[in-house]
Amino acid sequence: MDAMTTTPSLRRHNLDAVLARVWDADAFTASDVIAAVGLTRSTAIDVLDELTTRGLLAEMPNARAVGEYSKGRPARRFAFRPEAGAVVGIDAGRGHLTATVADLRGATLGTSRLRVDPELDSPERRRRAAEATVGAALTRARRSRDDIVALCVGVPAPVDRAGRSPVHHDGFWARMNPDFVDTFAAWAPVVRIENDATLAAVAEGTHGAAVGCDNYVALLSGERFGAGISVDGRLLRGAHGGAGETVAFDQVEGVGSAWGLAPRCVDAARTALASGTVPPDSALHGLDPESLDAKTVLDLAASGDAGALSAAREVGPALAGVAAMFGSLFDVERIVVSGAIAAGAGPIIEAALDAIPDSLHLPPPQIVASTLGADIVSIGAVSAAVESARSRALDLDAFALPEDRARA
Repeated sequence: MDAMTTTPSLRRHNLDAVLARVWDADAFTASDVIAAVGLTRSTAIDVLDELTTRGLLAEMPNARAVGEYSKGRPARRFAFRPEAGAVVGIDAGRGHLTATVADLRGATLGTSRLRVDPELDSPERRRRAAEATVGAALTRARRSRDDIVALCVGVPAPVDRAGRSPVHHDGFWARMNPDFVDTFAAWAPVVRIENDATLAAVAEGTHGAAVGCDNYVALLSGERFGAGISVDGRLLRGAHGGAGETVAFDQVEGVGSAWGLAPRCVDAARTALASGTVPPDSALHGLDPESLDAKTVLDLAASGDAGALSAAREVGPALAGVAAMFGSLFDVERIVVSGAIAAGAGPIIEAALDAIPDSLHLPPPQIVASTLGADIVSIGAVSAAVESARSRALDLDAFALPEDRARA
């Protein structure tokens, strides 16, 4: 009896195994699948034919037609169809919304960005803005809502497994995540809401400085710290989605608060200017302290400006305290400084490495800068949406067999 007709569970297992192998593959043959998955030839052919019927694969010109085969029966060739569906990744930050439409392999098809005023924010206004941003991204991608098979939103709030955020004392989390899981239920069959730092960790693990690393923290480090934590290859969430929340830094000596590297750089530069300790040849002297920003300080530090470099290094001990806490609590091997500020964080990281305490007992974590830039949450949201589509593809109506669609 053919393996495809023994039991539904075995049939599904074979489909899942082959799809997992070919999702990222170039053109391949049944022999390639047999070698990779270990099926019989007849089962492999049946699986490939079904995945083709579902629209996930396309049959390509055979090997003889492309000049790769000359004798005997030409091998049938197949390829995954990344255009068969679309995913959407949304970075719903406090002051911005970015929606990215991508294919099933995460290649960007269209992006839309919208600035929002946090002072005028409300749950309903935020829901409408998010929908409008996704709609604009779909237009630019030349895709429609019907093409979406999975959607992921990253928000600056804890998120539980159901996609909900807990109550915050001033309502901030409810404004940042106004039940997006309900908002987008009509847009996609799979909707995933995640904390933005968790998606930064997804991005670092799939495309960035944590590829191949199971134990790491992606530390969003701009205005406030946010941590996405991976332990033994699993992202931590917690009962209410609060794993990695950094309000605890208020109680950590040498860190003192959840404020990120950007305001700390500015404060260090202002303090140095006010105390008269900035070298006379530093360009900081020509700047208005009140309008100073972290990018300016770090750009000057990168150019070798002694005053800016000294201010940046002043922030190092606080980052060392953060790294020491995560290293001690979770035994991670790497802290990835993530977000837009990572590009200029070299002097801060150098000072942090010098300041890591010797009393951790465990080996101290490495501290490295991300290379993914300001779009890291968008990158993670798209990656998470692809992951969700990939794991559930065979259950989605978009990829159902024609006879199953007819019965639906």
